[in-house]
Amino acid sequence: MTDIPGAETRWLDEDEQNSWRALMIGMTLLLDRLDDDLNRACNLSLVEYEILVRLSEREDRQMRMAQLADALAHSRSRVTHTVARMERAGLVERTSSPEDGRGVVALLTDKGFELLTTMAHVHVSGVRKNLVDLVSPEDFRAVGRVMNAVTDHLAAGHPEMDIRLRS
Repeated sequence: MTDIPGAETRWLDEDEQNSWRALMIGMTLLLDRLDDDLNRACNLSLVEYEILVRLSEREDRQMRMAQLADALAHSRSRVTHTVARMERAGLVERTSSPEDGRGVVALLTDKGFELLTTMAHVHVSGVRKNLVDLVSPEDFRAVGRVMNAVTDHLAAGHPEMDIRLRS
């Protein structure tokens, strides 16, 4: 491995390395399980579920495509392809922005909202079974604080990103 000239690497100690690896494998396995559960129950992916959720939380169940991509922290092209597939299934519709006519807005259809109610039960049950109920409430809140700090740090370079709802 080549070191960066003038930079000193602060290597992870053994505890930090163990925690980092646990986070990586745990998140990979958790996201894979949640995605598999939704695919088996509803033939849709975790990303598609998140799109339905984000749209359902908005007034008039619609959102500009660029905002949707930012909110999901995905590339605009990935969200465009996913929404196109969902549009063919009748779950969402795309229209011109009513504000300026230039942007594209994704709109959650009644069929998409109906499917979301089914998917929500599957998803929340999986999150509870495979994460929330495995740890104490204090530990779960600590995970939330850690990931909020990470999100705040990484999203700071992208002030237009509306990644999470603030209460």
